[in-house]
Amino acid sequence: MTAQTTDTMHDVVLVGGGIMSATLGVVLKELDPSLSIVMLEALHDCALESSEGWNNAGTGHAANCELNYTPQRPDGSVDIAKALEVNTEFDVSRQLWAHLVRRGAIPDPRAFLHPCPHMSFVQGKDNVAFLRARYQAMSAHHCYRGMEYTEDPAQIARWAPLLMEDRAPGQPLAATRMVTGTDVDYGALTHLLVDHLAAQPGFAVQYDSRVEALDRSAGGWRVGVRDTRDGEHGPTRTLSARFVFIGAGGGALPLLQKSGIPEARGYGGFPVSGIWLRCDVDAVSERHHAKVYGKAASGSPPMSVPHLDTRIVGGKRSVLFGPYAGFSTRFLKHGGLSDLFASLTPSNIIPLLDVARDNVALTEYLIGQVLQSAEHQFAQLQAFYPGAVRQDWRKAVAGQRVQTIAPHESTGWFRHEEGSLHFGTELVAAADRSLVALLGASPGASTAAFIAMAVLQRCFPERLGADGWLPRLRAMIPTWGIDLKQDADACRRSRAETAALLRIDDV
Repeated sequence: MTAQTTDTMHDVVLVGGGIMSATLGVVLKELDPSLSIVMLEALHDCALESSEGWNNAGTGHAANCELNYTPQRPDGSVDIAKALEVNTEFDVSRQLWAHLVRRGAIPDPRAFLHPCPHMSFVQGKDNVAFLRARYQAMSAHHCYRGMEYTEDPAQIARWAPLLMEDRAPGQPLAATRMVTGTDVDYGALTHLLVDHLAAQPGFAVQYDSRVEALDRSAGGWRVGVRDTRDGEHGPTRTLSARFVFIGAGGGALPLLQKSGIPEARGYGGFPVSGIWLRCDVDAVSERHHAKVYGKAASGSPPMSVPHLDTRIVGGKRSVLFGPYAGFSTRFLKHGGLSDLFASLTPSNIIPLLDVARDNVALTEYLIGQVLQSAEHQFAQLQAFYPGAVRQDWRKAVAGQRVQTIAPHESTGWFRHEEGSLHFGTELVAAADRSLVALLGASPGASTAAFIAMAVLQRCFPERLGADGWLPRLRAMIPTWGIDLKQDADACRRSRAETAALLRIDDV
């Protein structure tokens, strides 16, 4: 691309103006205030894609209620290993936010964070047996101290009245509740973090700046940027950077491919869109104070687990239900219809075909979701909230997610390349640690601080010693180096301290 070159070498370029880039930017600036950092965002403001308040459920994924994190084994027992990982990863976010509140960087945590119990709710004899086994496994661990369980419809009605309103009696039901759950407005949090960064020397955020090229240069990268303020044919420029973080949500994969690093070979993406039913009627929202997750349909992706959620965005309390999965070839909500096809390369065709072969149930599920009528969608809501009134609810389009397709070599005597569908998040880094991209979706925003820590370990290991960033890092994340899954005392202390600063519930 023909561009006007900027001679200044920046220490860090953050591609994307969402919660991931904002979190990493804050962490790096806390560790080394002298760093020069530029954030590039293609849209006119930060947090307009997956981080925006209405584009996600804002659950504060602590693996309290998401049943997809706790699979049932063939013998009927429940594996909580994944739940424990996500649960303690959210503790890292809590510690970072508490640190910023203590420093005055976030004046009021209520600007983005509210206490909101997390519940799981199931119907039918087999599902009740599963939830009972799940509760027994989780409540025995210190990370889930305070978890409550009931099969009593009257108790469920006290916890979440909408679940039982107009429900026919006699059906086996069960629920769990964690009162320590939260509702998080990641859009508001992103704005708080970017505003904090923008007030510091050595940081600049450039909106309407779409990255179109990433090329190696002496000492780092040349980042080709197009100014889209006046349309798609705006002027271009080039920034120089020693380190590039690609945290552009669904747009991260195409940018990773543009970098040309060998580590990107074979990676692909599968986009999944979502739709909510949203209720802003105060008479309804004021009677529901919980995030209630059910069981996903067979073959559905984790982001499609049905849930009835309290949401507080911009000070307004609402209720969301969904999401209903759909399919779009866009990688971003504001992306283009050609995104999926443009991401196809000779190196990822085989992994993509391999995933398509092995995930027929997912394909059938998505087709079924796309073909659903409005009546069918509303009937799914009524399975959670039987008393729902159609006119109180309207459709709202959620954010776009791109599930990662990762390449790997097959096992056995005939070695060949295969692909696997990853529903979490994944860092793909250059061998020289000068560039890293974040791919994937849920739990995503909730574990942004943990992901930032992973970037430090992957790309800046030489700076994490006692004579480098370690003292500041431990001030920011007091449990750095401690496994909260194993250390019950450290876990309880951390949660009590962060709950007090963040003004959320503790048990």
